[in-house]
Amino acid sequence: MSFIERTSLGGLLAGLVECDTQNPPGAEGDAAALVEARLAALGFETELDEFAPGRVNLVARLVNGEGPRLAFNTHFDVVPVGQGWASDPLRLDEREGRLYGRGACDAKGQIAAMVEALARLSEDRDSWRGTLLAVFVADEEVGSLGARRFKQRYAEYGPIDHVIVGEPTGNRPVNAHKGSLRPVVAVRGRSAHSGTPELGVNAIYAAARLCAAVDELHQQVRERNHPSVGRAALSVTRIHGGHADNVVPERCEVMLDRRMIPGEKEQDAIAEIEALLARLDAEHGVEAAIERFQATTGGASETQPSSAVVRAALEAARAHGVAVEAPGGFPGGCDLVHFRELGIPGVVIGPGDLGVAHQPDEFVPIDELESAVGIYAEIARRLLPVEPRG
Repeated sequence: MSFIERTSLGGLLAGLVECDTQNPPGAEGDAAALVEARLAALGFETELDEFAPGRVNLVARLVNGEGPRLAFNTHFDVVPVGQGWASDPLRLDEREGRLYGRGACDAKGQIAAMVEALARLSEDRDSWRGTLLAVFVADEEVGSLGARRFKQRYAEYGPIDHVIVGEPTGNRPVNAHKGSLRPVVAVRGRSAHSGTPELGVNAIYAAARLCAAVDELHQQVRERNHPSVGRAALSVTRIHGGHADNVVPERCEVMLDRRMIPGEKEQDAIAEIEALLARLDAEHGVEAAIERFQATTGGASETQPSSAVVRAALEAARAHGVAVEAPGGFPGGCDLVHFRELGIPGVVIGPGDLGVAHQPDEFVPIDELESAVGIYAEIARRLLPVEPRG
């Protein structure tokens, strides 16, 4: 009998992978309902918050006496399936100690492990005191709409003393992560017949000058370094211009990807790009402006290594065989930043390797998935002790 068939952990992950939550468009409702039913059966108070058509957050709570309030957070949505899979990406496949499927690594594996940890804790209420919350959200992969929605409603649920955010870290605790910002810059020109191009202004040529200037700015930005997450970055990731074969293009769109490190502010990163555009206009006559933001999951964030939640995560990981001396950094964006903006200290931890997330044949190792259940439960017991710890 396979791991998927013989364990509730494998069965839950299989059910989650079969829920199509590719983002765009998202549609997290089926996955949220699946988890809601499981947590309700364990005695949690549950709420499904559909804040937009098909976009659903799940907030569940279990009160077990007086004590701190600990939240488990991760996301239902996954990136598009794409091509190149050896098996059906929306059906969990077990091969050689690994579970393959879209979201197995990022972040449905984390949801399954967290739910199993919550099940253990609900069945062993003598080992902890306080309140457990599950805050599983929509849209982390694009714009963090779910986390922003929870942040808006925080007063209805709060306060929260600590948060554990599930992302693929190989079960190593992470206390800092990068932020992401993706502005779309519209470069304006003037159309003309391609037989007389001198009568127009070619927006693609102007965009090429912009791209060169962006690379120059990146060389400055990358000098900003963080000991855990590495360097800040600015890149051109997409470009689109022109509408006909024989017309000088009057418009070109350039998407930028700005990766921020802890200590950088989102508004400062935007202002820096706007200053670049103003300089290009003044010096070279390039008319360009930020037209919209394709996605912005939020800024970078950091929790002090000395905080209780980071120390508890380190101790729990070591107790389950993870060789780790200090917390690390997460090179991608994640929803921890939205909890940090509420003043909540948090740690990022979960099974899987970020290097296989978002790729064909995404997988999570079974041993890491099983270990994560114990690690999550152990962090909770350390943060919600029956007796005060010295």
